[in-house]
Amino acid sequence: MTKVVQTIAELKAFVRDTKQAGNTIGLVPTMGALHEGHLTLAAQARNENDVVVMSVFVNPKQFGPNEDFDTYPRDLEGDTKLAASVGVDVVFAPSTEEMYPTDGGITIRAGRAAEILCGASRPGHFDGVLQVVAKLFHLVEPTRAYFGQKDAQQVALIETMVRDYNFPLEICTVPIVREADGLAKSSRNVYLTAEERQQAVGLYNGLKFAKEAILSGKPMGIAMMAARDQIARETGGEIDYFECLSYPDLKSIDGQTTDVLLAGAVYIGKTRLIDNMIFNLKENN
Repeated sequence: MTKVVQTIAELKAFVRDTKQAGNTIGLVPTMGALHEGHLTLAAQARNENDVVVMSVFVNPKQFGPNEDFDTYPRDLEGDTKLAASVGVDVVFAPSTEEMYPTDGGITIRAGRAAEILCGASRPGHFDGVLQVVAKLFHLVEPTRAYFGQKDAQQVALIETMVRDYNFPLEICTVPIVREADGLAKSSRNVYLTAEERQQAVGLYNGLKFAKEAILSGKPMGIAMMAARDQIARETGGEIDYFECLSYPDLKSIDGQTTDVLLAGAVYIGKTRLIDNMIFNLKENN
């Protein structure tokens, strides 16, 4: 039976009892409107922990002034049923007032790595993400927290915060769930026409081409340029960005870089699709 908790006091009591019993806790942070990706995260958390807590909180701090905070879908009853279907023990669904009862003016700045890729068009977005994630980590005290690789920039920033500020937990990145042809599953895919859906896989194909070229030893610039050309040709769309950066620091690649994030975003018609690959530059050696 999945329990819904809406106050911090009740959540902390549950966490205290769980810890005293020696049980591990897996945390799955969400903003609700659950879909297959969220359930995949929760299912992995269920397999790897004694107890699973899922947060359902539409975080106002990560929405810009012209974004859809007020209209963002909210369906706690439906989300709770879906969470129960994959074995979530507790859904933590606080109000905004419960999560942010005071404002002492201290903020979290995500910094340079939040101002590129998807963050370039959403100033302040990742500051708000890190603020709510930090609060959830303190409230739930998870052994492990689960995030989807689809939002790779977000995961990179969270991993960096956990590493640099010594948060006592493990970040688990769950691979992208893909369609049979490789297209990353997304709620936005339903906006694609039949023709656009056929073109959309070009982003994945371009990522795959670039990865293979880079690992085969081709110069980074040449590999990336050729992949961009392929994406533009196959998708017929407008490329928002297509970059290869160190992971998780999201800096330019140098001779010391081992893990990289290869990420792209493209507009196909009116739909903006994102995809990425994370890999080790030495993995073929």
